[in-house]
Amino acid sequence: MSTILEKIAAIEAEMSRTQKNKQTSGHLGLLKAKLAKLRRELITPKGGGSSGEQGFEVAKTGDARIGFVGFPSVGKSTLLSTLAGVYSEVAAYEFTTLTTVPGCIKYKGAKIQLLDLPGIIEGAKDGKGRGRQVIAVARTCSLIFIVLDVLKPLGHKRLIEHELEGFGLRLNKQPPNINFRKKDKGGINLQTTCTQSELDLDTVRTILSEYKIHNADITLRYDATSDDLIDVIEGNRIYIPCIYLLNKIDQISIEELDVIYKIPHCVPISAHHKWNFDDLLEKMWEYLQLIRIYTKPKGQLPDYNSPVVLNTEKRSVEDFCNKLHRTIAKEFKYALVWGSSVKHMPQKVGKDHILNDEDVVQIVKKV
Repeated sequence: MSTILEKIAAIEAEMSRTQKNKQTSGHLGLLKAKLAKLRRELITPKGGGSSGEQGFEVAKTGDARIGFVGFPSVGKSTLLSTLAGVYSEVAAYEFTTLTTVPGCIKYKGAKIQLLDLPGIIEGAKDGKGRGRQVIAVARTCSLIFIVLDVLKPLGHKRLIEHELEGFGLRLNKQPPNINFRKKDKGGINLQTTCTQSELDLDTVRTILSEYKIHNADITLRYDATSDDLIDVIEGNRIYIPCIYLLNKIDQISIEELDVIYKIPHCVPISAHHKWNFDDLLEKMWEYLQLIRIYTKPKGQLPDYNSPVVLNTEKRSVEDFCNKLHRTIAKEFKYALVWGSSVKHMPQKVGKDHILNDEDVVQIVKKV
């Protein structure tokens, strides 16, 4: 492990020494590609399997999973236990190998699992401790909460982001709008739809050669960076929404609070005093992009107490059926829908119909 770490340190040192300009962009691109490959080796050791260490699988429960990240003493555990204590209908349950799992909170009818991810901060990027397994869990989260001390937020924010970025987690970002297709022959064909400030054909060739790719079609649809191109080639990046929780606002002035409120993706809170939890939960709901669908058994009123929770990306009637039970889609004839996704109520729809938040659905099965 140490040899990979030494190589990473050497490349990072060389990158910090190299001036950034048009002449060095190819060289920097090559260094970034080498770095990405070494980092991948660090996360997934050769041989693919676990390297004798006991991995931990955290059973996924509920409709979404939120990973909490933060340095010690920023109030993370207070926040976790307060949220789980105030909003939880489920007692805190423990997993054998993860240090703290406060449990599952219920909000707007959705069950949301909260996980503390301590190992990310403690040198995980350098392969220390259980870093790899913790990151594996982080990559399955629907949302990341980064908990920061309001008195020293920016320094901590940068360190944590650097740690997560190093593991292929991209926070509050969309996947790069780059078309990349390997082919058998014909060399490197680069097309751009706008002016590029960093990537030209030589830089692209240099980066691809590090991956031993000599034939590919690439289309850049915006002013892309070499980091963006490497992310697309690596193909294992996870794009996760993230909210920064600035804790301990009871220690700052109203004027300072006004400034903090302008930081993007931020929610100022006091875990100790339970201040601003409503704001936090509203933003959490918005970033999780969940919708609630109510079931209506024939001849009965809709069940508003236990909605079926879907993600906005998977919200067809078929997704709804699968969430209820796998067999329902097979026996499906049509559905009756009340709500904003239909023009008249009820409306008869098929499996492909896209549902909206708080629609009411009645499934009619084949006889």
